[in-house]
Amino acid sequence: MRVLAYPELRLGRGGTRERAIDELERLSPNAPLKSASLNLLYNLSRNLEALSKKTQEDRQFIMRLAPLQEANLVIRLLQRRFGEIPQNLEETIRNLPVERLEDLGLALLDFDTLTDLGNWLHP
Repeated sequence: MRVLAYPELRLGRGGTRERAIDELERLSPNAPLKSASLNLLYNLSRNLEALSKKTQEDRQFIMRLAPLQEANLVIRLLQRRFGEIPQNLEETIRNLPVERLEDLGLALLDFDTLTDLGNWLHP
């Protein structure tokens, strides 16, 4: 089978990227390959961003992946600062809207303990 003969298979078109994100969202936070899979999808989105001609599907994929990547970055920063993050807090972070993730990215610089994180998430 020649991939070029099937344009919908190039760069995961035809719903493949959406299904990949759906499956990634369903994985538990501690799934062994979740972070690596997210990084692969993020690299794909960066490559798509570099294209001068993006399809509507490309733009939707990039926009849909952005919050997942942002949540992953915030969690990695928190892990670097505090070690392992309790699963319930991690799940709460992954479900935050983008605006709150951005706020948390700044607020975490002021946290001294995981209790501060919990208090910020659940005022």
